[in-house]
Amino acid sequence: MVLEAGQASTPAVIPCNETRAVSTLLSLLKAPGQSCQEAEIQRTVLSHLHASGVDPQMCFVDDAHQRSPHGGEAGNLIVKLPGTIRGPRRLLMAHVDTVPICVGTEPQIDGDYIRSQSPATGLGGDDRGGVGVVITAIREILENQLPHPPLTLFFPVQEEIGLCGARYGAIRKLGKPALAFNWDGNLPHVLCIGATGADSIDVEIEGIASHAGVHPELGVSATAIASLAIADLVQQGWHGLIRKGRKSGTSNIGVIQGGEATNVVTSLVRLRAEARSHDPAFRARIVQAYQRAFRKGVRSIVSADGRRGKLRFQAELKYEAFRLDPESRVVQTAAAALRGLGLEPELVIGNGGLDANWMVAHGIPAVTLGCGQRSIHTVNEHLHIPSYLQACRAAVALATAKFA
Repeated sequence: MVLEAGQASTPAVIPCNETRAVSTLLSLLKAPGQSCQEAEIQRTVLSHLHASGVDPQMCFVDDAHQRSPHGGEAGNLIVKLPGTIRGPRRLLMAHVDTVPICVGTEPQIDGDYIRSQSPATGLGGDDRGGVGVVITAIREILENQLPHPPLTLFFPVQEEIGLCGARYGAIRKLGKPALAFNWDGNLPHVLCIGATGADSIDVEIEGIASHAGVHPELGVSATAIASLAIADLVQQGWHGLIRKGRKSGTSNIGVIQGGEATNVVTSLVRLRAEARSHDPAFRARIVQAYQRAFRKGVRSIVSADGRRGKLRFQAELKYEAFRLDPESRVVQTAAAALRGLGLEPELVIGNGGLDANWMVAHGIPAVTLGCGQRSIHTVNEHLHIPSYLQACRAAVALATAKFA
């Protein structure tokens, strides 16, 4: 297997049973576990941990699902291991849930890649690849009796629907880790040290129903109001990629629901959207632009008897942006570990949300590393095995005291 970009020379020897690491990953990929339905994958993770020598009494499931607005079957899985040497606690993490398109996947090895056998399903390497990395690392550490400081393993749920596991998790149960490393990405030498913030936007337009053939003029179409508002956002540059002077961000209306029949003027339309930006103040401007557009749309349509529709608009924070100092201890530790493996670290700032957003907000500095994911959230998803194995070795290095 040949590594891709980012490889350097003289790699350190880090134990990794490659056959077992890949077998573990295949087992994880087969287990279903879309967001809010993580009970089975959680049982699979626990079985691997117990087989690795982790004492069941060190494992704990919190109540994040009970506090999440989405409910769900299970909370976050937390494992706390005492150190064999003194040092600040380190946290290794990866979320266990997948997007719905990955349910029912049948993974198969194809050269240096793992793909789904079915053309109708994704693979679930996002983020079963990361989960496999954490499990493999702890197994190698325990089996080879490698010295390590206190460790916490963290397997959040509901990452794919708004980072809810990390947001609502029992952070006090993590043991106050000083350094956190999250596996959820592509190339193993890339360190994501920052990510954008996002707000969710929920819009409900209440129109006035009437017979669309007999008296359409007596109705107020919620569909028409929504259309005017969306057109206004696009024309004014507030939808899609947004650039206003030196400020930038994105927004998207992803869900539109409404109407039951073609012969009835639509009385209710619901929309779900999001706004993203690394700048919280500019993100607030995007949300304000949305609210103005929908208010204008409501004012624009009046029935023949003088009535207008109504608007319910709600926006709330999904996760805040963050950016770690490249000279911070957590970034330098991750970079040193990669260099020890013969990889040259590349620091990036991401435009997607990560569990690290909420970890940093909770006061736990977290760097996100890649584990071979490719074309995630699509039926073309695949996972690069050499990258995954390098990520496993990086996790072993980061969990030990060598790069303190």
